[in-house]
Amino acid sequence: MKIKNICCIGAGYVGGPTMAVIAQKCPEINVTVVDINDKRIAAWNDDNVDNIPIYEPGLSRVVEEARGRNLFFSTDVEKAIDQADMIFISVNTPTKTYGIGKGMAADLKFIELCARQIARVATTDKIVVEKSTLPVRTAEALRNILDNTGNGVKYQILSNPEFLAEGTAVDDLMNPDRVLIGGDIDTTEGAEAVEALVDVYAHWIDRERILTTNVWSSELSKLTANAFLAQRVSSINSLSELCEKTGADVNEVAKAVGMDSRIGPKFLQSSVGFGGSCFQKDLLNLVYIAKSYGLNEVADYWEQVIIMNDHQKKRFAANIVKTLFNTVSGKKIGVLGWAFKKDTNDTRESAAIYVVDYLLNEQADVVVYDPKVNAEQVYADLDHLNTRSEAENRARVTVVNSAMDVTKDAHAVAVLTEWDEFKSLDWSLIYDDMLKPAFLFDGRRLLNRAEKEKIGFEFYAIGS
Repeated sequence: MKIKNICCIGAGYVGGPTMAVIAQKCPEINVTVVDINDKRIAAWNDDNVDNIPIYEPGLSRVVEEARGRNLFFSTDVEKAIDQADMIFISVNTPTKTYGIGKGMAADLKFIELCARQIARVATTDKIVVEKSTLPVRTAEALRNILDNTGNGVKYQILSNPEFLAEGTAVDDLMNPDRVLIGGDIDTTEGAEAVEALVDVYAHWIDRERILTTNVWSSELSKLTANAFLAQRVSSINSLSELCEKTGADVNEVAKAVGMDSRIGPKFLQSSVGFGGSCFQKDLLNLVYIAKSYGLNEVADYWEQVIIMNDHQKKRFAANIVKTLFNTVSGKKIGVLGWAFKKDTNDTRESAAIYVVDYLLNEQADVVVYDPKVNAEQVYADLDHLNTRSEAENRARVTVVNSAMDVTKDAHAVAVLTEWDEFKSLDWSLIYDDMLKPAFLFDGRRLLNRAEKEKIGFEFYAIGS
């Protein structure tokens, strides 16, 4: 089975970059990315490729090469579904905010809507690929919907989870550790569908790195990978607090531990806490699945990873208040960074949101700068918490266009995203512009303590 036309439903952080790379590497395959969000599609089609809606290093060049040749962005979802041999579902699967599983289970309403639309529109056999992060056995629900439409169309359901790290997504797509494809590998039709997707990736990835499993193993592997990574972050963050009490340095501990070949150095960087669209959502999903099967000890184990992450954010914010003489009311607190990590404009579950929310509860006046996040997004993130009115968020939070505007006349500055540019700021000038004593809180272990203390800062860094 040779794939000639691919459709991807969802033009977000996963669908857009993944399809752009597939189109670039497979020029004989037409790839159409569809979304009902007119504004997002218009941004993907912007004449200035630097204005595409997702910032990832190298992505604009990939889009520029393939767009208009064999990569297309459209709001005509039904046409793309009808023409496709293979359909990727890459829509949002947020944590439920209502009903059974509220605050923990994945909300699959958008997945079901996609399945029902495919079932309604399709007139030829399709391979349907789960690209969104989904709970185990979601493929079974998709199959039930698609196979009971009565229109005679045959479907194969594959699971192809993404393992992208934002900020390095293009590199991750170009040179992945592995590509995981789950399917009904025990049947001829299922094996053929799996091989069709293997052939797509084999355009640029060695077949040895393309792993095929059954669907259920593939779905669970994605949740497990993110759970293990998040666990490492929470583990080192738990020790950062102990380091602060005992006089140890968490970076030195992490280096010593990471040199053990059984452990390795990755994801042992202590910080104010992990964020992003996947870690917390997937952990909560794993906890909910475990509880639904009565595996309470398993659920408790993984839930503690989330508890520790929330604790890290709260204690960082509380330390700012405590250090500033137990009050930040009416004080200007400068915040450098809003994205959940450097080299992305994604702010979902960013630690900065929760640190600032805590400071606002203490009546601080907050000024924010992030090189890739605009004011509209900052306010939307705070409004989403529903902690206070939208008017109060705008009255107490100012978003500016330079780091120097953040720091002028500030009582304290907190570094909450590890953007490289923050390392090279004129920190002597910043010190001169701040109220004294000038407090500097490094939530990313980005800055050199000795240098900043020599300038005159009262310096605090996680884990030391």
